[in-house]
Amino acid sequence: MTTAPAEDPTMAEITAAVSLGHTGDTAAARTRLLELWRRIGPVGDPFHRCVLAHYAADLHDDPAEALVWDVRALDAAEVLTDDRVQRHHDALRIAAFLPSLHLNLADGFRRLGSFTAAAEHVSAARRHEHTLGDDGYGTMIRRAVDEVAEAIDRRSTGKRASAPGPAAR
Repeated sequence: MTTAPAEDPTMAEITAAVSLGHTGDTAAARTRLLELWRRIGPVGDPFHRCVLAHYAADLHDDPAEALVWDVRALDAAEVLTDDRVQRHHDALRIAAFLPSLHLNLADGFRRLGSFTAAAEHVSAARRHEHTLGDDGYGTMIRRAVDEVAEAIDRRSTGKRASAPGPAAR
């Protein structure tokens, strides 16, 4: 049986900031997430750090800035436990975060022209794809991993049309 997410004021604040970004106010969303990051701190709750950093990366047009947040998200995930994520929602497993986190790193490194590092993260994402469900989310992540791998092969550094983040201006 799956339970509803536990009440977590920090997660509520992260979600509210992310919602701002989804409505197009990326500057306000970045500001709020950065304020939360400062409050949580670099050694605060790894679940909060992982989720916040994962979403903060999507709010940056500059691939180097996004990559900093993607690294933070993976660093937090590496010390995160299933026990901690299940306090948020009992159906979550940290292993299921890894394909997306490695995908984001692969795409960031690719956009910066670091194709070897990008390919290493594509391989890592593929090693963890078995943790994805056979649902829309799993399909989306698998497709994006394939897109990044193809872009690496073409030595393309352009933003993928399907990539999350602020719309191109």
